[in-house]
Amino acid sequence: MCRSGLSVRKSKSHLVSDAPHIVCPHCGAVNRVPTDRPAAEARCGKCRSPLFDGHPVPLDEAGFQRHLERGDTPLLVDFWAPWCGPCRAMAPAFEQAARELEPAVRVAKVNTEEAQGLAGRLGIRSIPTLALFRGGREVARQAGAMDARSIVAWTRRQLYRA
Repeated sequence: MCRSGLSVRKSKSHLVSDAPHIVCPHCGAVNRVPTDRPAAEARCGKCRSPLFDGHPVPLDEAGFQRHLERGDTPLLVDFWAPWCGPCRAMAPAFEQAARELEPAVRVAKVNTEEAQGLAGRLGIRSIPTLALFRGGREVARQAGAMDARSIVAWTRRQLYRA
């Protein structure tokens, strides 16, 4: 323990104190990213891919659970379907929002046609629906299409409240 009460351990070449867990969007490996390094530049220790690339991460049920349970980054999810006109119309805005919100927020998409069980368990009744998760639990939900500015503002406002 250090003077601040944080648990500190020696890593290969630096001290790591409460380094957040970041789930790789490419291989699913859980990475610890030291707080003294920019998360935007972090790469996966397993597959060497960037942990954040400014694009929403497509998640299936297992991927959603992994990001929710193992990741320390807030998770913003767009629940959508390929046949949904408003979902398709919002997709470019959600892509733009991902560029603005990462790495502070993991931005992801869940296709409700492919993850019907997950959508049912979460009570997704209409699409598109944005849901924001923090600390493994849902903290906010918003149904309906939004533009990029509104997505970013809504997300930041909800995180401030959470």
